[in-house]
Amino acid sequence: MGTAVDSPAEVHERIAKSSKHWRRKALAYLALTKPRVMELLLVTTIPVMILAAHGLPSIWLIVATVIGGALSAGSAAAFNMYIDRDIDAVMKRTKNRPLVTGEVSAREGLIFAWVLGIVSTVWLAVTTNLLAAGLSVAAILFYVFVYTLWLKRRTAQNIIWGGIAGCFPALIGWAAVTNSLSWAPFILFAVVFLWTPPHYWPLSMKYRDDYKSVGVPMLGVVRGRAQVGLQVILYAWATVACSLLLIPVANMGWVYSIAAAGVGAWFIYETHRLYHLAIRHEDVSPMRVFHGSISYLSVLFLAIAIDPLLHF
Repeated sequence: MGTAVDSPAEVHERIAKSSKHWRRKALAYLALTKPRVMELLLVTTIPVMILAAHGLPSIWLIVATVIGGALSAGSAAAFNMYIDRDIDAVMKRTKNRPLVTGEVSAREGLIFAWVLGIVSTVWLAVTTNLLAAGLSVAAILFYVFVYTLWLKRRTAQNIIWGGIAGCFPALIGWAAVTNSLSWAPFILFAVVFLWTPPHYWPLSMKYRDDYKSVGVPMLGVVRGRAQVGLQVILYAWATVACSLLLIPVANMGWVYSIAAAGVGAWFIYETHRLYHLAIRHEDVSPMRVFHGSISYLSVLFLAIAIDPLLHF
């Protein structure tokens, strides 16, 4: 009795299904790293490296630092999704995350997070230096233990202190170039620290019901829109003021000075607009400030990258 042989069409269909499965799996693992957040973190790395080098560092060093930073940020994000998979399943904004849909199992997600964290540390230690690698480990630990496990579900101050993890790329980029730290990267660390609340709190206003449903006390949940808007204004002013400190400390030129003042004034205006709409009980578009804050930070760090190339 002969063995049945699949037809060419059946073989092609099986290969197509297998290819589709692996592509979907790869995209699910990629989603675990929160690529959009990763992109924003890396936007701060390269400009700081240029500033530290007073020009363009070696392309290899930039690539190596970006790869290590991406792996590190991806590890922190994957740990975060593993820990928060219970509330992600309830929130509309996060219900399609891979650990919720089952595209990636909890065990696979945890292993993936550990692998990325270990590889990123070894990679940075070998290709840059131990200081940059150590700062990368500190960023992961802070995001996982301080923000995700300790602060996020306990206090409305969660995003303020938890946001410190997102400030580390400024230190890592500087350390990768100089194998040291100075006042300039700490000022940029502070800029990102102060920028995080006016960036994230408008999002918490938008998804207030989501966070409330899972008991996460984001400021948008525990305070009214006007109070949130006022806090956003205060932190926006502090962010812009801190960004201007870089001018004397790092001897910045006219490109950065004009950009920091101009885009800073626009950012402050947008936060004031949000507040005044809130106190007048008019339609509020918090996502306008959320997206605007991304534009602000991108322009600011682009100016940081351009200024040294012209100034020095």
